[in-house]
Amino acid sequence: MKYLFVLGRNAILSKAEVFSYFEKEENKILNSEENGNGLLVELTHPLPLNSIRFFGGVVAIGEVISEVNIKELEKDLDKINLYSGTENKLNYALWSFSENFDEFQDYLKARFKKEKLKATLKHLTRNVDLQSGGKLEIPSSKLIDEEFFIFDGKGKTFFGKITQNPDYSKMEERDMEKPVRRESLAISPRLSKILINLSKVKKDETLIDPFCGIGVLLSEALLLGIKVIGIDKDKDAINGAKQNLEWFKFKKENYKLLNSDSTKVGGEKGSAIATEPDLGKTLKKMPTKNEAKKTLESFENLIIGVINNFKGNISGRIVFSSPYIRIGKERLKCNIEKILEKTGYELKYEIPEYRENQFVGRVIYVLEKRVKK
Repeated sequence: MKYLFVLGRNAILSKAEVFSYFEKEENKILNSEENGNGLLVELTHPLPLNSIRFFGGVVAIGEVISEVNIKELEKDLDKINLYSGTENKLNYALWSFSENFDEFQDYLKARFKKEKLKATLKHLTRNVDLQSGGKLEIPSSKLIDEEFFIFDGKGKTFFGKITQNPDYSKMEERDMEKPVRRESLAISPRLSKILINLSKVKKDETLIDPFCGIGVLLSEALLLGIKVIGIDKDKDAINGAKQNLEWFKFKKENYKLLNSDSTKVGGEKGSAIATEPDLGKTLKKMPTKNEAKKTLESFENLIIGVINNFKGNISGRIVFSSPYIRIGKERLKCNIEKILEKTGYELKYEIPEYRENQFVGRVIYVLEKRVKK
């Protein structure tokens, strides 16, 4: 089966999330191709319905219906049922990762007219600013009955339907309604999902968050059937996490909360670590180079202490975000070589995640145990 994944504003991060997810699900990606923010993958096993709920960086998922020849669209697509609804009125959108948008637009218009459908093409008018520059256009209206896509691969063009869209409103609603919130400090549910997927932790395994705060990442993991251990030396944060997890009505045997220092706490075992430590103060003005270097050095020493404290009890990956500090026209990041040398891990991914107007963004690191040669 071939599927289209529409990647989010940080396509590199979204792609790493998709690949990590299928690695841990043991659903091998046989082939993959990229075109802009479109990622076409061929999977060993079919993708279950509503799989998009597992992802934080995926805008939509579609299924390939047919490989097509641009010069023979009618021959390739006329035999395929494109609309199975009962209404005579059809609103549709066309996602394009192709140079052949006009040809498909003309074909669909003629096809629906021939089928005597009152069909209206709804253009993709909502823009998402991409980290790499440019914009990703997505549907702005919910009044769309069908979403089609076209994707130009290597010497091939594919046509299909968008079959899965994320329910962002539900995610944001539960984030806003939980009893304890820390808007300036807490990680978002979407980024939490990404870090969880990057960790490759599986259902019923245990994920450790050494800087759990009020438990946003813990909640997202528990919703996916993953057991969690949350640690934070801030007592108020742990109390907030306790209230939030109780509000979700998670079973208490599936989580543990510890008010402790993650560089010293002992005995806690898990399959992986995923966490966002304190990235430093929310800055209203640009720091000096010396201030930035001090922040990064303090972070390096902290994360080295945490990894070395846990590495004997963690079987899989360690995923964490770190400060990415803007100094003039450049940004400074932590010394990952120092962290790897002091901990004995190796680097799998190093992915910046930031917005241009932020003084402090993130670099997301994914570490794996060094393979002995």
